[in-house]
Order: sequence, then C-alpha cells, then structure tokens
Amino acid sequence: MEYTATAKYVRISTRKMRLVADSIRTLAPTDALAQLSIMPKAAAEPLASVIASALANAKQKNVDSGTLRFKNIEVMGGPSMKRWHAVSRGNAHAYKKRMTHIRIVLMN
Repeated sequence: MEYTATAKYVRISTRKMRLVADSIRTLAPTDALAQLSIMPKAAAEPLASVIASALANAKQKNVDSGTLRFKNIEVMGGPSMKRWHAVSRGNAHAYKKRMTHIRIVLMN
C-alpha cells in the first residue's frame, strides 16, 4: 500500500530543495524527520512538513510508522515569478523567484 503527500508552490528553489531531499532519501521517514529538525537549511522545514503529512496519512490507515520507507521523493519545479531589479541609466535586470512542488510516496 502507498501513502502520499504533496506540497505545491513552496517558495524555495528546486535546486536547494533537491540538495536536502537527496540527503534523506535513504533514511527511514521517522529518522528523516529527526535529521531535518537539526538541519540548518531553509528547505528542511517544508520538506519535514510533507513527510509528517505522509506519515499522518499512513497512520490514518492504522499502519505502523516503523515499517514504512520512502518509495519516491519527487522534487519538481513549479512556476517562476518574474521580477525586475532597477539598474543604472533607467534599465532593469530580470530575475526569477522560483517555486517547487514536492511529492512524497511511502510504502510498507
């Protein structure tokens, strides 16, 4: 049986989120939550909340959280907000504020 949780439009870049997701991919979900709680990265907090949501979805079906493991951790790019930064001579430089979609699948 599979248990999923998703978070969309998280305001952090996909590259930074993947760095944190790759570090916990091999751990058990409960161990991953412990690891993320002490990790000094901004991406750790939204990733931990999605893992906690997936564990809560599994608990709703009366599954022991100790037997669960990650089947998938998908960190996908979301839309980008296009912004402008004023520079000299009346010009502007464009930049993007990127967003991320996270999908976590747990299995027995």
